[in-house]
Amino acid sequence: MKSVISIIVLVAVALAAFYLITTKKNSKSMTSTESFKQQYKETPGIVIDVRTQGEYDNGHLKITDQHHDILNGDFAQQLDSLDKNETYYLYCRSGNRSGKATQMMKDKGFEKVYNIGGYQDLVNSG
Repeated sequence: MKSVISIIVLVAVALAAFYLITTKKNSKSMTSTESFKQQYKETPGIVIDVRTQGEYDNGHLKITDQHHDILNGDFAQQLDSLDKNETYYLYCRSGNRSGKATQMMKDKGFEKVYNIGGYQDLVNSG
């Protein structure tokens, strides 16, 4: 009898953990995109695509203001031409490169710079 109860408890805990993990993952992505949309409405800024030229040429957000390929080697130098008082929103394919670019900008003294994630997630969210 104790083993049956143990199995039931174990299954219940596993189902609860699965639910929490999948719910958190989905809401985080949606919340991030929704947060960007809301913040962009309240605080418009410069949207920068940091993907490669080929990725950019295959499609980019209509609201993209600038393209600076973080992988081309002179991204840090390109930052010198940007106004540190502006608000910047960066994206790439998945959010990884834009995260690195965001940190590089913060390290150079930019205060209002945000990683808005991946291109496909942004396109899918409308």
